[in-house]
Amino acid sequence: VQLVESGGGLVQAGGSLRLSCAASGFIGNGHAIGWFRQAPGKERGPVACIGDTDLKTYYTEAVKGRFAISVDRAKDTVYLQMNNLEPGDTAVYYCGATRYYTYYHFCNWGAPESLSSWGQGTQVTVSS
Repeated sequence: VQLVESGGGLVQAGGSLRLSCAASGFIGNGHAIGWFRQAPGKERGPVACIGDTDLKTYYTEAVKGRFAISVDRAKDTVYLQMNNLEPGDTAVYYCGATRYYTYYHFCNWGAPESLSSWGQGTQVTVSS
């Protein structure tokens, strides 16, 4: 099983992008799935997380009201709809999953590499 992100690209400020994470083998198995991002010179941090069974969500303050995380169980895919993008959203976006922690814990405190799975990342660049 693996996570594969897609949908990144270059967009002007105020624009939108939708990221996809192919998550076959993770959805429907009691996983927390999240989107995280890493900007140049910074550590990877949370963006949004979702529980794959109850579909409860958590967003960081920086993206609340602009981004939306969702799950399509039929396609085994997790999406991150990003609207009203800002230059500060420029980063490599990663999809992560863990079955050892809740979506809330995953976004707030992360998970050890040994207890989580990660995709290779997709670059999002927002120009001013």
